[in-house]
Amino acid sequence: MRQSRRDAAETSGSVPERTPRGRSGARKTGGASGAEPPPPAVLSGETLPAAPAEGFFICDLPWASPKEDMASMEHPLFTLATRPDRRILSYEHGEATIEITPSVKGLATIHDKDILIYCVSQLVAALNEGRPVSPVLHLKAHDLLSATNRETSGDGYRRLREAFERLSGTRIVTNIATGGVESTRGFGLIDSWEIQRKARGGRMIMVSVTLSDWMYRSVVSKSVLTLSRDYFRLRKPLERRVYEIARKHCGRQAEWRVGLGTLLLKSGSTSPRRVFRRMIRDMAEEDGLPDYALSLGADDVLLVRARGRMAPAPGEGPRLSAFAHERARAAAPGFDTHWLEAEWLRFWVSTGRPPLHDPDAAFLAFCRSRAERGLPR
Repeated sequence: MRQSRRDAAETSGSVPERTPRGRSGARKTGGASGAEPPPPAVLSGETLPAAPAEGFFICDLPWASPKEDMASMEHPLFTLATRPDRRILSYEHGEATIEITPSVKGLATIHDKDILIYCVSQLVAALNEGRPVSPVLHLKAHDLLSATNRETSGDGYRRLREAFERLSGTRIVTNIATGGVESTRGFGLIDSWEIQRKARGGRMIMVSVTLSDWMYRSVVSKSVLTLSRDYFRLRKPLERRVYEIARKHCGRQAEWRVGLGTLLLKSGSTSPRRVFRRMIRDMAEEDGLPDYALSLGADDVLLVRARGRMAPAPGEGPRLSAFAHERARAAAPGFDTHWLEAEWLRFWVSTGRPPLHDPDAAFLAFCRSRAERGLPR
């Protein structure tokens, strides 16, 4: 069976920075039940977190665990194509409607989304530490590229700029509710961006990003989920999208089922169903997704199983005292202690869930061990 260029693009191991290709058309999708609870509500008029005195937030938390907003995990806002995709997309799911319009540069790609994941991760880590945040972020380009497993070469910086252009140029009109507030409005995935360069050599030294109000509201309401760090090692666009859907709907359940037709629509793939079926079957056989194993049945129902090292749901694991995170910050300076707790719980699960007489002491010992080993991999 022959595979088209478009189909190959969705499953190829192309690097994140390659530009997408598209075709005209629209898509309409049906629903699928989700495993995750609805996001915490932020009522209209509720006070947002205080902004830093400087008016912007500095991304200086290299250990922040990857976080992604739940709305873009649920809905296909990013193209899976690897060449400029200039389609205008229309999408409906329940009461949510979305229209996505590209700029002349094309739609934002699922690899461009790494920038948003990095920004969201930094803000959530800061909120967990009680720090003031802002929709305006200042970051070092090198830190962003390193955290998202991208090249830090000259080409890497050039492609980063192209990603910013697609993110700011892609316009969305939607009535999706974020933070408990539903509004119909148009916006870009980011409002603006700025790159500061050294006068000699032209290398990026600092990047400023302003998130859209829609995205920022998702962050401050904690309408986010934690991703595996191995997400950034996935190079095939469809693998990334299927992982997002599995993370959103399977969550920490033992398993979750979804029909192939629904998965095709939710993924945003433009492949014919027969080709999509083959790609999903190949993905299941390769078994390369972090956290989840896939199995496609003869009835075209995909079974998603959580792997053993998923952290237990809140309240199911050992309980830490109110002072545990304060002590953990002293034991592992610079680390995101909430990420450390999740890693500790995964380790506890992998060792057979042994009874702990002093969970705080076990957690602190784990934190010290991680700090001695350095950067988490």
